[in-house]
Amino acid sequence: MFDRRLVMSVLASLALTLPIPSFAQTYPQKPITLVVPYAPGGATDIIGRVVAEEMSNSLGQRMVVENRAGAGGSVGAAAVARAQPDGYTLLLGALTSHSINMGLQAKPGFDLKKDLIPIGLAGNVGLALVVHPSVPAKTVPELVALIKASPDSYSYASSGQGSPQHLSGELFNIKAGTRMPVVQYRGSGPAMTDMVAGQVKLMFDTIPAVLQHVKAGSLRAIATTGLEPSPFMPEAPTAISQGLAGFEVSSWFGLLAPAGTPQAIVDKLNVELNKALRSSKVKEALALQGVDPKPSTPAEAVKRIDSEITKWGDLIRAAGLKAE
Repeated sequence: MFDRRLVMSVLASLALTLPIPSFAQTYPQKPITLVVPYAPGGATDIIGRVVAEEMSNSLGQRMVVENRAGAGGSVGAAAVARAQPDGYTLLLGALTSHSINMGLQAKPGFDLKKDLIPIGLAGNVGLALVVHPSVPAKTVPELVALIKASPDSYSYASSGQGSPQHLSGELFNIKAGTRMPVVQYRGSGPAMTDMVAGQVKLMFDTIPAVLQHVKAGSLRAIATTGLEPSPFMPEAPTAISQGLAGFEVSSWFGLLAPAGTPQAIVDKLNVELNKALRSSKVKEALALQGVDPKPSTPAEAVKRIDSEITKWGDLIRAAGLKAE
């Protein structure tokens, strides 16, 4: 039986044994397609375009963003997994969402660990736990006590089945020992509208999405979900620091290539990606989206992906979640 991954691996190994790796020295010789697996305008798209522009300047060839939305990011990821492993088709992966899809979708169309190889991390976006001002709790312990005392009075809003926002609520239930039901919305926008109106009382969402409402007083931030306080919402303590041990959620992003891409090209792209992430122009642009740049090695990106797949797979099984 034809095994594409085996053939690509053999070809890549042969390429690496060439006495003069001219393919890496001359790469790139034509424009590079960067697939963003979501519609234009979202965080992943904006990150992709900012990074692509900076890397284009450094590589000497255009990095052209192509949006391929669908199936929670799986359509675009599957397309890149099937592409030629020559460095000319790359993926701006939403690593947390793609890791969730691996455990939630029966047939995501790709294997994040076998069909794609990380070039490096791009950064992460922190989440925050926010409540409507009518909720009297101001800390995580106070909120947990309220929910347990009146379980029928609290549910949480989600921006969609299987989203990091949804899984944050499920993780909260497990860590806090609560049983809040989820109210699913088709996107963060509609969920936020009902949150501000008081139709639902609490929600996990990205810090950029909630920040303006917190500043306006229409929502109250109870906690952020990172290991450390967020530079974008420093006044909100982490959930972990408030006693919710092991509660850590961030939306991670990274650059990936099809399996079999020569290591010399991966290494070259990693250098250029990290250079872009350290530039003041890119830092300023990403800060507007609440993105904390995280330059890394390919090995560090592999470790992060492994961690995300394990974490969300365990949670999905523990919560008994299934794709719609």
